[in-house]
Amino acid sequence: MREDGAKLDFVTSSDGTRIAYRTYRNHEPSSEALPVVCLAGLTRNSRDFHAFAERVTGDPIKPRSVICIDYRGRGASDRAEDPATYSIFTEAQDCLLVLDALGITQAIFVGTSRGGLILHILAQLAPDRIAAVMLNDVGPELGLEGLKLIQSYLGEGNTSAIPDWASAAEQLSRVHGAAFPALEPSDWRDMARAIYTEQGGQIVPDCDPAIALAFASMDLEQPLPHLWTQFDLLNDRPMMVVRGEHSTLLTEQIVASMQDRHPELRVVTAAGQGHAPLLHKPQVYDALVDFLRPV
Repeated sequence: MREDGAKLDFVTSSDGTRIAYRTYRNHEPSSEALPVVCLAGLTRNSRDFHAFAERVTGDPIKPRSVICIDYRGRGASDRAEDPATYSIFTEAQDCLLVLDALGITQAIFVGTSRGGLILHILAQLAPDRIAAVMLNDVGPELGLEGLKLIQSYLGEGNTSAIPDWASAAEQLSRVHGAAFPALEPSDWRDMARAIYTEQGGQIVPDCDPAIALAFASMDLEQPLPHLWTQFDLLNDRPMMVVRGEHSTLLTEQIVASMQDRHPELRVVTAAGQGHAPLLHKPQVYDALVDFLRPV
């Protein structure tokens, strides 16, 4: 099945949950360039990467195929019967199922927010599958202020229905606009189409409400486990981190610690963006292409 310029396929996990993924082909059958695997944020889905994937597959110098995965409970994937399986460990295992289905033994991974946490688990489960890593506004440790901000907007309306697409874009701009002065009205409209879906004549988030509700109810006064041990497993791989200029989830202090442990880490600040930056915007995309081409 083709959808939004990509081929939509499914694999079935061991518990019977169907996992969806979109494949964007580079149209260069002889190309030996490693594919790019994109992993989205907590309540987001593979459509987040549509504009980015189209640019990567159409790169005039080194086009690559791009695979974008819908975790369980998001996008076109099934909702899990057991909400406890909405965990980064289970989602990492689902990602490996997709790679196996496609016969991908090694790839470049792009992880936005939760996707970056899943990448840390993949480094533990299957390090040989990872050729290079791009972390989008996420690291092995997360800023408390940023976590509280995500918790607040998930709790305020992520499960509420919206009357139309214009209202969906307006809501995103109202909630996130202060942190994203670089975005244009068209960016908010595109974001709305990526995040939401139409259901029963209304616009609703394209994910299982249980995911947002579980995060919104977390006790953030209890320290979250960090992933520095897993991060260190990647210290011999090319790595780039994009930090939103206004992000409070990935702080400058966390980035500095990442650089101490990975001296070759390439750091890019996404001007005029917060959590999490859009990768297809020119400043970020140009830096990412420079990172990708030699890999």
